[in-house]
Amino acid sequence: MLNQLFLNAPTAMLLIDPINDQVLAVNQLAEKTFGLNERDLRQKKVTQLFQSCIDKLHLFTQQVLTQGSAWSSDLSIDIEHKTIYLGINATQLECNILLSCEDNHITFKRHFNAIIESNYQSGFFHWNKDETIFEQIERQNQLLLTAVGDGIYGVDSQGKTTFVNEAAEQILGWTKPELMGKKIHDIIHHSHLNGSHYEVHTCPIYEAFNDGAVHSVDNEVFWSKTNKPIPVEYTSTPLTEEGSLIGAVVIFRDITERKRIQDKLLTALKEVDALKQRLEMENAYLLEEINADFNHQYMIGKSIKIKHMMNQIELVAPTNANVLIVGESGTGKELIARSIHEASQRNVRPLIRVNCAAIPSELFESEFFGHVKGAFSGAITDRVGRFELADGATIFLDEVGEIPLQLQGKLLRVLQEQQFERVGESKTRHVDVRVIAATNRDLKKLVEKNKFREDLYFRLNVFPIKSPPLRERIDDLPLLVKHFIDKICLQLNQSTPKVSLSQMQYLQDYAWPGNIRELENIIERQIILSKSNKLSFDFLGKEANRSNINIDRNLNTNVISAIQHKQLEKSNLEQALKDCNGKIYGEDGAAALLGLKPTTLSSKLKKYAINRLVFV
Repeated sequence: MLNQLFLNAPTAMLLIDPINDQVLAVNQLAEKTFGLNERDLRQKKVTQLFQSCIDKLHLFTQQVLTQGSAWSSDLSIDIEHKTIYLGINATQLECNILLSCEDNHITFKRHFNAIIESNYQSGFFHWNKDETIFEQIERQNQLLLTAVGDGIYGVDSQGKTTFVNEAAEQILGWTKPELMGKKIHDIIHHSHLNGSHYEVHTCPIYEAFNDGAVHSVDNEVFWSKTNKPIPVEYTSTPLTEEGSLIGAVVIFRDITERKRIQDKLLTALKEVDALKQRLEMENAYLLEEINADFNHQYMIGKSIKIKHMMNQIELVAPTNANVLIVGESGTGKELIARSIHEASQRNVRPLIRVNCAAIPSELFESEFFGHVKGAFSGAITDRVGRFELADGATIFLDEVGEIPLQLQGKLLRVLQEQQFERVGESKTRHVDVRVIAATNRDLKKLVEKNKFREDLYFRLNVFPIKSPPLRERIDDLPLLVKHFIDKICLQLNQSTPKVSLSQMQYLQDYAWPGNIRELENIIERQIILSKSNKLSFDFLGKEANRSNINIDRNLNTNVISAIQHKQLEKSNLEQALKDCNGKIYGEDGAAALLGLKPTTLSSKLKKYAINRLVFV
C-alpha cells in the first residue's frame, strides 16, 4: 500500500541519499515531469540533476537535516539542456530526504487560471473596458503581490507596464506611476552590464509573449533609477487570453548579495587551491627531508673552529641577512644552513633546498621561478617555483657556483627587489625570501674568469661562514665517531661496538679528503663488516700510503709494472674527480679533463671501485 501511495502520489517524488549523492527512488509523476524513466533518473547523481544550483541544494539539504523539513522555490533541475524550476517540499526520512516537487511554471499558471475561473463562477462575466487582465490580477492579489519579496511586474504585448508590486519599486527605485503605461525595457533593461545596447528583439521578456515559452535568465542586470546596475535573475511567463498571447508576467530577484558571496567564495576557493598546491609542494619537500635522513639535528664538536662557527651562526640567524657558506664537499654546509634557519624567526616554515648542481641548465628558470601551463613543451600544468614556495621562509642554494651565467641576472633581481615572473607569465610576483648559499668552489676566481657575476657574489656574500674540513677539527673525531656509531647501529638494530685508542689513532692520522661524509660511510662499512664487538680502522694507514704512492722507476729503464700502472691510473682518476668536485659530464667535468668519453670514465670508476660522490 505504501509503495503504491508513493508511486501514484499527485506530485513528483524523489527519495535521495544526500550523503552518497544518490537517487534512491522516483514515482511515476517524477518520470513524467522530468522526461526520464526511473532507471535513468536513478543512475544520475543528485548533484548532476541540480548542477546549476548546487550551492542552493547544499544549503537546502542542511536545512532539512537540521530542522527535519523545509520548503524552497529556488531550486531547479537540469535535464537534456532543459531547466525545470521547482517548488520543493522536503522531509527527512532517517538518513534520507524525500522531495515533493512541483513545476513552478505549472503552479503559476494554475494559480492565475484559478483566479479567472473564480471570477467567472462568481458572475464576473466580462472585463471592464477601462481595465486590463493585469489590473484585475493586481486587484485580486494585491496582498499577495505586496507580501512577496521578489519583484513582480507585468507587460502587455506592446511591452508597456501594466502593474508593479512594492518589492519591484524598492529594488529598482522607480515608483509605480513612473513605470505604468511605459515601455519598461527602455527604462530598466536598456543596456547590458558592459554598457552595450540591449536590443528589444533579443530580450527574453519580449520573447515570452512572442513565442509563448517561459524564459528564465540568471545572469543579467536591471538598471535602477540612479542608473546603477542591479544583478538579477528573472523568469518571464507568457499570459494568454482565449488562446491569444497578451503579454507576460516577470518575476525577478536582486542577487547582488548572492553574487558578492559567490565572488567571495570563488576568491576563497582560488586561495585554497593556491594554499593546497603550496602545502602539497611543502609536504613533498618535508618527505624529501625525512627520507634524506640528516646526520644530526645539531652541530657536533667542541673544537675551537666549531665554537667559532657556532658563534657566527648565533649572530646571523636572527637577522634577514644573506649568508654564503664556503667549504669543501662533505663538511656539512647544509647542516649549517639548517641551523641558521632553525634559529631564525622563519623556522615556522620549512627550509627549501635547491641543489643547483643537479638541475639541467634548461630547467633552472622553471625550477627557481615556476611556470604556467603551456609555457614550453611538457608544461601541462602550472607549477610553483622554489622561490615562491619559500615565500616567508628560507631558501638554501647548494652549489650556487653551478648556476648558469644567463640566469644569474634574474636571481640577482629576486635578491634585490624580491620579485620575479613565472616562465610564460607576465604577472610580477612578490616574495619575502632569505637566501643561504653554499659552495665548495672559489667564487672570487669564477668572478675573475667571468663565470660568475660580481654583483651577485657581493649580494650573496653579505655574511660569509667557513665550514672547516675534518682535518682541521681532529679534536672532534671521538664525538663524531660515537655519534655515527650510535646512529648506524640503531638503524641496523645492532649492538654498539667499541673503538680502541689505537684504532682511534688511525682515524686521527688519516687526511679525510671526503670529510665528515667519508667518515660516516667508513664507519657504516666497518660496522657491517665487523664480526666482533670492536671496530678496526688500520686499513686507513695503508690507503693513505697507496693514495700518495711514489712510483719508483728503475734508473736504467722507463718501463713500469702492470701493478704500478693500475695504481697510477687509479690515483690519476681520483685526482681528476677531486679537481672537478666529483663531476663527470660537461666541459668542466672529469671526463673532459682526462680526454675520455663520460661512459669510458664511468666504466673505469666502476673497475677501480671509486665512488665519485666522495669528491662532491
